[in-house]
Amino acid sequence: MRVLMFGWEFPPHISGGLGTACFGLTKGLSTIKNLEILFVVPKTYGDEEKDAIQLIGASEIPMKITKIKHDFDFHKNLEYIEAGSNLIPYATPEDFYELTRKKIKGKKHYIETTKDGFIPFSGKYGSNLFEEIYNYSLVAAQIAQTHKFDVIHAHDWLTYPAGIAAKKVSGKPLVVHVHATDFDRSGGNVNPDVYRIEKQGMNEADKIITVSNLTRRTVINNYAIDRKKVGTIYNAVEPSKWVNKPIDKRTNEKVVTFLGRITLQKGPEYFVEAAYKVIKRMDNVRFVMAGSGDMMHKMVERVAKLGIMDKFNFTGFLKGEDVYRMFSKSDLYIMPSVSEPFGISPLEAMQSGVPVIISKQSGVSEILKHAIKVDFWDIDKTANAIYSLLNYPALSKTIRDNGEFEANNLKWEESAKKVFSIYKQAINK
Repeated sequence: MRVLMFGWEFPPHISGGLGTACFGLTKGLSTIKNLEILFVVPKTYGDEEKDAIQLIGASEIPMKITKIKHDFDFHKNLEYIEAGSNLIPYATPEDFYELTRKKIKGKKHYIETTKDGFIPFSGKYGSNLFEEIYNYSLVAAQIAQTHKFDVIHAHDWLTYPAGIAAKKVSGKPLVVHVHATDFDRSGGNVNPDVYRIEKQGMNEADKIITVSNLTRRTVINNYAIDRKKVGTIYNAVEPSKWVNKPIDKRTNEKVVTFLGRITLQKGPEYFVEAAYKVIKRMDNVRFVMAGSGDMMHKMVERVAKLGIMDKFNFTGFLKGEDVYRMFSKSDLYIMPSVSEPFGISPLEAMQSGVPVIISKQSGVSEILKHAIKVDFWDIDKTANAIYSLLNYPALSKTIRDNGEFEANNLKWEESAKKVFSIYKQAINK
């Protein structure tokens, strides 16, 4: 079986859990006999670990299609016309920019390519994200015409248009993998354009994989999807080569860590408020907020206003070895997410021998037994749990030892077997 898989990021170039999950799943799938994966990202950098897959960048595919029409709801009847950059008529640099970057009279969109027919991609999440998503779908159609495969697998809304385009060209079944929805990211205040892309991807899919039952309910109830084609397959954790490396902590303080995007979905404000309550009860403690996001400045201001800046550190975004270095210095990890479809970082912390506190509003809470679970909004209970784990060594050791064993038994190979079963169901359908 050959799988055409679309993703937006791949380690080490990641911005969160999506790239980590894609990496783990593809490694798990690589253990299945006679299964091959062609993994497409917008842009490659040359340093990706691609032993388990054939990785290609959309920006490396020369376009041969001269015209293709998509009926995506986002831009209904939008017509894409591929042309070399030297073929687009323009009078001034400003005209050139408008022709290559904007919709023309609501109907046509000119795609800038190099003279060799390549479409450039940043592979980021910038202001032209929607444009890159739809250019990516154009390349997906090209790939689907020139490669052999049995099933299409699209990860999250960014790649749903690509999956749909590949399905329309090839007639092969489409599996979409819902790692999160805009209801999670926005706290319910969804972006209508993102919602339409998500819903169309789910409607067009032959099978849908969700990362938790929490997400499955969101897909069924909020997107009006037939529950029969939606199945839950939990994420896992990739064994790390950095776990258990000796690190000099260089402090006698207890270290409590938040690691994730500093944004509404992740509940950073609840971490700060709980920290304030703990600091009032004990002095020998330090809180670390590791990550970046749109709420960073607000959190710094709140910490300063509470007068606890001397007990706080903001590290910025961490990835790879730096994540495990942070865990090795931590006595406790907290994920107070408001709405978390799954949450791989608690598994990484547990794998590193760090006890964890997670919100009940997270998908990973459905499977973990050896973690403290609290409602994200219950600051008092969170603070009490932090205090107890930091001050009662026997409790901390029990949670830590059992949690490490539990995390190490959540393997991507098992998740991959279930995904493979979904592939077969989609193909047989």
